[in-house]
Amino acid sequence: MHLLKRIFLFALVLTLALAARPKVKPTLYLIGDSTVKNSSDKGEKGLWGWGHFLPEFFDTTRLHIENHAIGGRSSRTFHTEGRWEKIITRLQPGDYVLMQFGHNDAGALDDTARARGSIRGIGDETKDIYNPIQKRPETVHTYGWYMKKYITEAQAKGAIPVVLSLVPRNNWKEGKVARGSSDYGLWAKQIAEQTGAKFIDLNEIVAKRYEEMGQEKVAKEYFTEIDHTHTSLEGARLNASSVVEGIKATKGLKLAKFLSKK
Repeated sequence: MHLLKRIFLFALVLTLALAARPKVKPTLYLIGDSTVKNSSDKGEKGLWGWGHFLPEFFDTTRLHIENHAIGGRSSRTFHTEGRWEKIITRLQPGDYVLMQFGHNDAGALDDTARARGSIRGIGDETKDIYNPIQKRPETVHTYGWYMKKYITEAQAKGAIPVVLSLVPRNNWKEGKVARGSSDYGLWAKQIAEQTGAKFIDLNEIVAKRYEEMGQEKVAKEYFTEIDHTHTSLEGARLNASSVVEGIKATKGLKLAKFLSKK
């Protein structure tokens, strides 16, 4: 009888201790290029990434957000520079990873300026090169290979990867925004489908919004005069709200439950 009482008391104390222990907030990791996080997000040049404004849409008392995107990176160089490794070692079950790459993947594989390009497509093709930036031999893979690596390694940790097609550039033809639906936007969707990851067609969501406003207004208010890729503050805010629109519309994506009530 005394033994049963002690077991009961132990179970009660353990239950109370677990209930009193503060719950660890899940973390939302953002990985990508300068359209997600710009080096001038403080406004020096007027260029902003959408990841800077994404926390405004979430209840950050329940969700921790870390923006690890960095300008100039491709799906390849975010991996080869060890940036993904720093995230994967910290990933916990229930964390989320939003990934958006493609703007810089079309570059040269082994030029002396950046050497950041990946092989086009989602296949298993490789090319052995000498990387003049890192000064070492390197086997370069396809865009889809690198994306699959991020997805499957996140899944193995119990995290939830979400693939986003790249935000569109300020490129127009006959009143329509040029889409990425035949290359990087398509490949992002295909690799998400192959791996069972959630997919948000951010490219299409933003392009439709731009077309509703018209080319002149978009160029004037949502981009800067520097180039046709990097958004202004208002452009980044619009892209962030478009990410949220995609999150809310994606069936089974529980990240939506962390959105702010307002």
